[in-house]
Amino acid sequence: MKKHSLKWSTIYLAFVFIILYAPIIYLVIYSFSAGKTMESFHGFSFQHYMDLFADTRMITIVINTLLVALLASLLATIIGTLGALAIKDSHGKWRNSLMSLNNVLMVSPDVIIGASFLIFFTVLGVRLGFISVLLSHIAFSIPIVVLMVLPKLNELSPTLVDAAYDLGASRWQTLTRVILPAIGPGIMAGYFMAFTYSLDDFAVTFFVTGNGFSTLSVEIYSRARQGVNLEINALSTLMFIVSLLLVISYYFISQHAGRRHHLVTVKEGDAQ
Repeated sequence: MKKHSLKWSTIYLAFVFIILYAPIIYLVIYSFSAGKTMESFHGFSFQHYMDLFADTRMITIVINTLLVALLASLLATIIGTLGALAIKDSHGKWRNSLMSLNNVLMVSPDVIIGASFLIFFTVLGVRLGFISVLLSHIAFSIPIVVLMVLPKLNELSPTLVDAAYDLGASRWQTLTRVILPAIGPGIMAGYFMAFTYSLDDFAVTFFVTGNGFSTLSVEIYSRARQGVNLEINALSTLMFIVSLLLVISYYFISQHAGRRHHLVTVKEGDAQ
């Protein structure tokens, strides 16, 4: 009975992965087609990749998207980590209130968030463009970082912090030399999550993007409405490869951090 159940679970898992990855594989294959549409494969060619790299507007938009994602994820990671530390140090109803406020952006529909930011920037007189997109991405990325960092803070042994204070460390030294290294995997996870969310966000960005500035998601949407261009397939393939490399990099970083945390735990046990 157990083997039978295991067989069906494997089949179901394979079916789910096929549904998820078949469209991506289909997109990647046709990015190498010599034809202009995805109706049939017309032979292997790199022409669409050459067209992509010759498209100065698209290259500019890629740079804009990466710049926004890098800056937004970096600033959101700093603010989110400090926010997680503040929530950890709070108690009772105050802590629950902070967690509720943090989760508002996580559970709210993207359309509502985008419209809210649009109204907010309009009232303040902020010109829609790079600044409005960057601020919006920072705002919706902060709760993601908080949710990634808090579990690591909860796992942090209080005796480790107390030992640092007993040895004469200041609050700053304890934070930079004990707490931050211990929650490093959570911070890295928050950064990668914020980066990927910023990289492919469409709904919020669509509301706060002004004339003369665009991101990949908005540009792809605009071009797709005019008809599918296989140059978009080439771009999507490259973005998928970048995302895959990010996931692999995060895996190795988390593995290294896990082994380091295990060694520290073992040394603490031996010391006790």
